Amino acid sequence: METLLFRFNPWWESYNWPDFVPREGYLKSLLSVQGTRDIILLTGLRRTGKTTLMKMAIQALIRDYGIKPSYIFYCSLDYYGLEHYSIMEIVEEFLKIQKISTSEKTFLFLDEVAYKEDFSLQLKNLYDTFNVKIYASSSASVLKDEKAHLTGRERMIEILPLDFHDFLKFKNLSIKKADRHLLESAFLEYMETGGMPEYVLTGDPEYIKQLVDDIIYKDIISRYKIKDETAVRDFFRLLMERAGKQLTLNKISKILGMSVDTARRFLNYFSSTYIIYTVERCGKLNERLKSPKKVYAGDIGIRNAVTGMRDLGAIFENLVFFAIMHKRPCYLLKNGVEIDFFTEDRWLIEAKYGQKLTQKQAKLFESVDAKGRLVVDSLEGLQELYKLLGRHYGA
Repeated sequence: METLLFRFNPWWESYNWPDFVPREGYLKSLLSVQGTRDIILLTGLRRTGKTTLMKMAIQALIRDYGIKPSYIFYCSLDYYGLEHYSIMEIVEEFLKIQKISTSEKTFLFLDEVAYKEDFSLQLKNLYDTFNVKIYASSSASVLKDEKAHLTGRERMIEILPLDFHDFLKFKNLSIKKADRHLLESAFLEYMETGGMPEYVLTGDPEYIKQLVDDIIYKDIISRYKIKDETAVRDFFRLLMERAGKQLTLNKISKILGMSVDTARRFLNYFSSTYIIYTVERCGKLNERLKSPKKVYAGDIGIRNAVTGMRDLGAIFENLVFFAIMHKRPCYLLKNGVEIDFFTEDRWLIEAKYGQKLTQKQAKLFESVDAKGRLVVDSLEGLQELYKLLGRHYGA
């Protein structure tokens, strides 16, 4: 095992760091808690850059915080050859190799931690036994601690695909205000490509196909032991078709020839992988439960790979959702008139790419008791939204 752990941790010896494309917001979040005891759980859609962010954090700890390289340990727990070892055994081997006592503070970066059975209990044991700062990742919501072993000890950070600001950095584009037309052109490219980091860099459509296959096979079919692969794939296609729209389980079950209960299970399976998100209707509990949910794609590039780049309004609405999803929005529906989002802190937001509110929408828009109202109809509108959220967006 020793040779393998040295391969995982080349900074223990001489190492030339790669030129990372920084994602400052997430990196700042990881480093701001490095002095706390909290276990940091990184989750989100497959291949959004969780491993790269871990490596960036390791580089910063060594370079900017003066942490000795030998006190920082990274391991990908899904690696062949480690399947018979517990997390505790692997960490103890690290301490043995580096001759570090359990009382000395070390930094553990445990990638794909959910591959280990009872991982939450093992993390709790590490937390309670050693002087460690733990960063752990997984690409599925299985990180949610069902047995509450980590309650009060963990902090979860969801890593989303690139936003437009990050997209420009990955494309190495710096656009002057005088060249606003170039920014608009780049934004249209972003609306087509989406924000999966490797896909943005390579543009290889096989990458997206393989990503979708991994999610369908590894995270759904294999995990839940589903025999009808065709049904899962057809369900996924319908989800992408409905991105930005209401999803009625009765209708989708009839289209696919399955029971409503099966359709509901499939919806939950896909939600658990972060490849889709759902938004409930605003209202009382019975209205929220009985009404259809709206569906948004976990990445617009994946959505476009399935449906083609059509319905720019739905694509743009998906981006607006990404901007405000942390504010737990619901959608407003009254007398057949819909407003896209009403956030937990009472902001009323309508995504209307290149269009204006209808007369009925405008009437409803003004009648709602809201903290603020915003119609987001362009890149400039999206930038304004991000300013309201206290974030920088775009050039």
